[in-house]
Amino acid sequence: MDLSASFSSISNKTPPRHQLSLHPNSLQLFRSHRRHFIRIPPPPFSRQNNLPRLHIRVSNHPQIDGFVLEDVPHLTNFLPDLPSYPNPLQKRQAYSVVKNTFVSPEDAVAQTIVVQKDSPRGVHFRRAGPREKIYFKPEEVRACIVTCGGLCPGINTVIREIVCGLKNMYGVEDILGIEEGYKGFYSKNTMRLTPKVVNDIHKLGGTFLRTSRGGHDTNKIVDNIEDRGINQVYIIGGDGTQKGASLIYEEVEKRRLQVAVAGIPKTIDNDIAVIDKSFGFDTAVEEAQRAINAAHVEVNSVENGIGIVKLMGRYSGFIAMYATLASRDVDCCLIPESSFYLEGRGGLFELIEQRLKENGHLVIVVAEGAGQELVAAEVHTVGEKDASGNKLLRDVGPWLSNKIKDHFTKIPKMTVNMKYIDPTYMIRAIPSNASDNVYCTLLAHGAVHGAMAGYSGFTVGPVNSRHAYLPIARVTEKPNTVEVKGRMWARLLESTNQPSFVTPDQQRVDKESIKDTKKINITSI
Repeated sequence: MDLSASFSSISNKTPPRHQLSLHPNSLQLFRSHRRHFIRIPPPPFSRQNNLPRLHIRVSNHPQIDGFVLEDVPHLTNFLPDLPSYPNPLQKRQAYSVVKNTFVSPEDAVAQTIVVQKDSPRGVHFRRAGPREKIYFKPEEVRACIVTCGGLCPGINTVIREIVCGLKNMYGVEDILGIEEGYKGFYSKNTMRLTPKVVNDIHKLGGTFLRTSRGGHDTNKIVDNIEDRGINQVYIIGGDGTQKGASLIYEEVEKRRLQVAVAGIPKTIDNDIAVIDKSFGFDTAVEEAQRAINAAHVEVNSVENGIGIVKLMGRYSGFIAMYATLASRDVDCCLIPESSFYLEGRGGLFELIEQRLKENGHLVIVVAEGAGQELVAAEVHTVGEKDASGNKLLRDVGPWLSNKIKDHFTKIPKMTVNMKYIDPTYMIRAIPSNASDNVYCTLLAHGAVHGAMAGYSGFTVGPVNSRHAYLPIARVTEKPNTVEVKGRMWARLLESTNQPSFVTPDQQRVDKESIKDTKKINITSI
């Protein structure tokens, strides 16, 4: 089978529920679920005869070893007569040194790289990078950039490199900055962006375009895009922002507009699914070291010093985990994925008493989303949400400090010195470090190449160290979380020598669950 035929464009309509036999010599194909897959169009189903376009997933066929491509939309899905043009990069002196200037249409990035000998090749994503053909004339491009949600190191670098990439690589002159998030589309808050305007913004924290939460009104936004003649939209933001980007793309397709919508995923918590990591994460971990080091110095300078450092991590404890592993001065790390308890054998209080007797001090790192069930049991509040729809968390840092103080007032001759540090806004507001600056450049250029090549409704990010275009639904369907039964968490437990906070009852339940699973597997066999 010729795989080049497999890499044709796809639609994003709801697939039929039944299996399809497309041609006597074709593969048997089955339904996908909410994702884009490769399409093999035999003659009876060509666009020219106006029959329905099909979403299909290649089954585990020996010819292609179970190869599956989860593709992203292309403008030609709903604008089949859209002309293409030669990519101007082939005339750029910088790219003349590149052996293969353009990414092959058949290049794909594997989601899983650790496989067994006879396992299928599995899910792949379209590789990011410049294409030989583009679907926009650079002189006709009017692009816009918007940043939404909370701050994160590296946003300004992404803005800068999108602007410079459009201008320097493709010759695009007309670039707008939408100010103050999604609401800036219909509040008429815009500025003209040029390489000169954004030249030094990567040295600053925050976002040059300012930001806000919420404010998403799909119809108003697309109306504004259409009225202003914008045909490329670059959206920088987290989970909620990317869901909004997906809605914008769907409305653009509905109206059959030649508008490419590209997402650049942003979250300091590193909780974006599929991609290796989110930009700003390395900078956040590095800056968190300063807070941990300050806490260690403080508690090491007093008798019975207890330092608590609260770090970001609403639902994912990656910053806390990696900062702890990097520091080696932390005695206990508490994250949302791993429950803990205070009193009794194996509890946090017992650990604190033990470390104070052994070392005279200890440092605790706690992610903001950790222990929420314990705080909720004592602090009764209404389930409020912020403008982005995120549940407002209770402040675990002060609560934990007070619980520890109260506990040790009951123990004679053991007065403790509490030191509490919350560096959240200091970490969010700093410029990105060298590693994140390079990473942000690759993300921005990947988004520009994808939009110019006619892809839309996609987000870009590294998968197994290779940048790829991913359907937005893939990075928003569920958050990335720390695997508490994985090796990295085990390394942390080994490093801190902290308890796992698993009670004997929980251990028994886990063992029974494993036994039940084995019985089910044996029965299935």
